Amino acid sequence: MPIDFSLTDEQKELQKLARRFAREQIAPVAAEYDAREEVPWQVVEKLHEVGLLNAIIPEEYGGLGLGMLEEVIIGEELAWGCMGIYTIPMASDLGITPILLAGSHEQKQRFFKRLTEKPALAAFALSEPGNGSDAAALRTRAVRDGEHYVLNGTKTWISNGGEAEVVVVFATFAPELKHKGVLALVVEKGTPGFKANKLHGKMGQRASGTYELVFEDCRVPAANLLGAEGDGFKIAMNTLNKTRIPVAAGSVGVARRALEEAAKYAKEREAFGKPIAELQAIQFKLAEMSMGVETARAYTYYAAWLTDQGLPQAHAAAIAKAYASEMAFEAANQAIQIHGGYGYMHEYPVEKLLRDVKLNQIYEGTNEIQRLIIARHVLSG
Repeated sequence: MPIDFSLTDEQKELQKLARRFAREQIAPVAAEYDAREEVPWQVVEKLHEVGLLNAIIPEEYGGLGLGMLEEVIIGEELAWGCMGIYTIPMASDLGITPILLAGSHEQKQRFFKRLTEKPALAAFALSEPGNGSDAAALRTRAVRDGEHYVLNGTKTWISNGGEAEVVVVFATFAPELKHKGVLALVVEKGTPGFKANKLHGKMGQRASGTYELVFEDCRVPAANLLGAEGDGFKIAMNTLNKTRIPVAAGSVGVARRALEEAAKYAKEREAFGKPIAELQAIQFKLAEMSMGVETARAYTYYAAWLTDQGLPQAHAAAIAKAYASEMAFEAANQAIQIHGGYGYMHEYPVEKLLRDVKLNQIYEGTNEIQRLIIARHVLSG
């Protein structure tokens, strides 16, 4: 059977919907909410109205049941409008994924209903102040007490952490067991002993809420345990192996926006008596940006296809995430260079593209961690 690179009619319609939404609902307010460091709830509500929020939840639980390829098609378009605003639904899908992977039918019914009956978000709480990339060295402690677990500890850099209806929290029940002593608990908004403190002063993605989560004798029902005790590390890693792919898609969206803005400006700006688009030095920059966008998109689609086929995707996801995020940062950087002094000012959107996409090299596992994953795959043969 020949390889088919075309999208289905349904995927094309989904792409059109997401593209129109980004142009009409996200791009016009992106700079405002970046400056205010606030979550644009009216955009979240409209995402829910058109079905683009929490769309990976299966149909039987009230969602659209979209696959990974559909998720990345949407992701590129929304991130074109604003990577910070796109991080809101992307991080919600990150919080949903552990429940999809390890939740029981009853848990999916219970938690997903909270995410589909109204505009609502999920979150994923793994990172801690002292162990961002060392996921096996958790200090947040979960102690079984009858029909509850008592949580104590602090999580940080948690997207949607203060807004989320449900937060999947990873904690240790036996520190001496390291990664084998980790469990995953779903903590619901409003649970006593659970507090969220918003972090301010971020370089970029300021329209997305980032939080420190504090748990002080927080009693969580044992019925909220995903899988079994000891499954937490595996659940977290399997989640990240999937959700790095939407980060790559967002990076492609940012890079495409950088290319479009740079090409538009190059055709308008004149120097030495002609548009700078006619200068070979500018053309080479635009060509490099285009090469990066097309290559990153193709590989991101490949990683998404592997996921949808149920094939191993950790290696491909790591490549897609690392390559696309670094390519996008360079594309934004070159877009600023083409704009010259204007690119350094808020008047044009390219400086924000650079600030926003830097985080894509850090969250969902730093790109250094991605290189470790890739190297292990190479060395394993």
